[in-house]
Amino acid sequence: MAPLCDTMDGPVVTAAELALEMENINYVIPYIKKEYERELRDAFDRVVIVRELSGEAAEVADYWFFETAIRLHMLGNGKSYNGIKHSSLNWGPVINKAEETIEIGDKTVLEEFLMNLIEESFENRFEDMMSKKEYDLNDVDAARDYITAMLEFIRFSHELYNHIEKTNQNFNP
Repeated sequence: MAPLCDTMDGPVVTAAELALEMENINYVIPYIKKEYERELRDAFDRVVIVRELSGEAAEVADYWFFETAIRLHMLGNGKSYNGIKHSSLNWGPVINKAEETIEIGDKTVLEEFLMNLIEESFENRFEDMMSKKEYDLNDVDAARDYITAMLEFIRFSHELYNHIEKTNQNFNP
């Protein structure tokens, strides 16, 4: 789940806006797990009716529908709902690279970006650790520096491995 799924300019709200505009819930349903679909359909039906009352009613109803869609999306992904986040939060460059990859249908842009990022992070930690490895046993500060760098290198490697393994186990194509 992309971090921006709970933002006003994220894909869930964008799909929900389109669903309301086109009066077709099928634009947003794919973001919701099947077991929560009925709740979203009920909310959609209510919102479509309320939107016709006035501009203010439509605004409130739309926001409630966005909240419902995000909440159900998050629930389906095992996450808690903490409200809609502001638009244009800075999640770093990876979201834009992922969207570009999808748009052009070529994984190279994102793949190279991620591989370079991993390689650089790994290399920096490795070099830092290795530069501190040959310390004087009687220099406790230098020993601590090495141990800190060594543990950071191991922790980084372990967390990267665990994240990849965890997401691979949860991946169901």
